Amino acid sequence: MSVLSNKRIILGVTGSIAAYKAADLASKLTQAGAQVDVILTNAAEKFITPLTFQSVTGRRAYTDMDLWGNEAHVLHVGLGHSADLLIIAPCTANTIAKLTYGQADTLLTVTALAAECPLLIAPAMDGGMFDHPATQENIETLKKRGAFIIEPLEGHLASGLVGKGRLPETGDLIGHIRLILGRNGPLADKKIVVTAGGTQEPLDPVRVLTNRSSGKQGYALAQTAVDMGAHVKLITTPTSLIPPVGANVIKVETAKEMLDAVLKESEESDALIMAAAVADFRPKNKAKNKIKKETGIPQIELENTEDILKAVAQKRSERIALRSANATDGSVQIESERKHPRVVVGFAAESQDLLQNATSKLESKGLDLIVANDISATDAGFAVETNRVTLLFADGRRESLPLMSKTKTAEAILERVAIMLE
Repeated sequence: MSVLSNKRIILGVTGSIAAYKAADLASKLTQAGAQVDVILTNAAEKFITPLTFQSVTGRRAYTDMDLWGNEAHVLHVGLGHSADLLIIAPCTANTIAKLTYGQADTLLTVTALAAECPLLIAPAMDGGMFDHPATQENIETLKKRGAFIIEPLEGHLASGLVGKGRLPETGDLIGHIRLILGRNGPLADKKIVVTAGGTQEPLDPVRVLTNRSSGKQGYALAQTAVDMGAHVKLITTPTSLIPPVGANVIKVETAKEMLDAVLKESEESDALIMAAAVADFRPKNKAKNKIKKETGIPQIELENTEDILKAVAQKRSERIALRSANATDGSVQIESERKHPRVVVGFAAESQDLLQNATSKLESKGLDLIVANDISATDAGFAVETNRVTLLFADGRRESLPLMSKTKTAEAILERVAIMLE
């Protein structure tokens, strides 16, 4: 999580049973390379101790007692001015009210007033309290001032009631933190479309033809693009993976559905990254009912699926031709002309003749960059956490990357995409 590395984060913890989740959040942020300073309110100390946070962050945890110590006249300023983000999780209705009216009677609230960094609030409270008009009005006021709010979840609450008020899990909280910290990154305001997973071509109502793609590389690309500030649309096939917070998810199953989604979503995008493993063939005829083994071994006739990258290349060439025609006759380019990806990245998963096949695909599909990986390797490619790829560029350059995590691979690819978009 390079977006968290060396970031200064203040974690405010208020009086909620969900305070135990804050300890896990502090631990995970520290493991990701962030420097986490925790501030507990008096009520929070009833649920969890400062020592717990000091143990997982390796840094001092502050309480209201520190407000009246020798550092009182500068402590809140020092904390607030040095932070990249102030997150309050869990944040009670009482603290939300104090923040709304600028009340500064705790170290946490006075630090919030002094802070110059973004404020992220994760409300957690019991039944009816979040939906109460007073709380809702306070939240709307804070939003207007620029605060970011993480919506609480529906579920079983401490009182035994079921309602809205549960603090999201650590992974979701970290996703929101990454979204905020990365919003001014090298891909800020860029529109990136990423495809992920393996398509599924139905044979009958039960069975499909698919492949071994897990979607991990595509999801890593989507998360990294979010970390770098992009507006991300993730076109994904069914998978157990959790989409990045902030990504707009479009779910598809077949190659045809993916084609339609790609052509639609990439019309105004800056880059298209086709990490999905799209089926080359599908059954020519889908059986209306489940094929029974008693009827014997079926004879399945296949046909070609849609060539998504070829369709994208055709759209891009039409755009170039239109511009060329306008330049020739001196007419002005019409404003309604559709914008297609400025950069298109493809993937070549091969089991033989890797670079030869990847180069052929790069040229025939009109790609700007292709990522070639040998799927016969046991430590790279499908269903594992690592990848070893070679990057082939349209200008003839080649760059071989060592074995690395799929997250690091995604970072390397998107760093090159950012340079091309410049």
